[in-house]
Amino acid sequence: MLTVLGIDPGSVSTGYGLIKTDGIRDFHVAHGHWALAKASDSSDFNSRMGNLYTLLDELVAQYLPDEVAIEQVFVSHNAQSALKLGHARGAAVAALVNRQLPVHEYSPRLVKQAVTGSGNADKQQVGGMVVRLLNLEEPPQSDAADALAIALCHAHARCRSSGSNSMSGRKRRSRRWRSVPVR
Repeated sequence: MLTVLGIDPGSVSTGYGLIKTDGIRDFHVAHGHWALAKASDSSDFNSRMGNLYTLLDELVAQYLPDEVAIEQVFVSHNAQSALKLGHARGAAVAALVNRQLPVHEYSPRLVKQAVTGSGNADKQQVGGMVVRLLNLEEPPQSDAADALAIALCHAHARCRSSGSNSMSGRKRRSRRWRSVPVR
């Protein structure tokens, strides 16, 4: 069984989700999110990024994932927000690479498509499918649900790229499932 850690990075809140997969079935291990700063919190941005690094390093030490999947940075209308997201993603990737873990990245659209079948799915649809696919009793917080969806996306991509899937009668679209290793 492979343990996959999914990360939904953010400078205010970062979600994480861990699953185990055998290439056919996926099993929930853990999920959660870290509130790095509240709106009323005036903590230094660099301190929050250091805190994210430390929290992620501790999580990796606890669960020992085999591979990690993280959401790609997307361009938003607010350049400042995109830069902060990039910093959070950089802190996360640094913690993971420091632990010598393979890190793969996926676009938000690809994650939604892998989990719901539609690249235009909203957060509720993604959360609902995560609950169904992992047989959870209640929906996770939205950042944690996104992180679990990212882990599931990677598990599906891995399954398709290795050729071991149960979709033998259907046409494969391996290009849709290609991960991009972070270097």
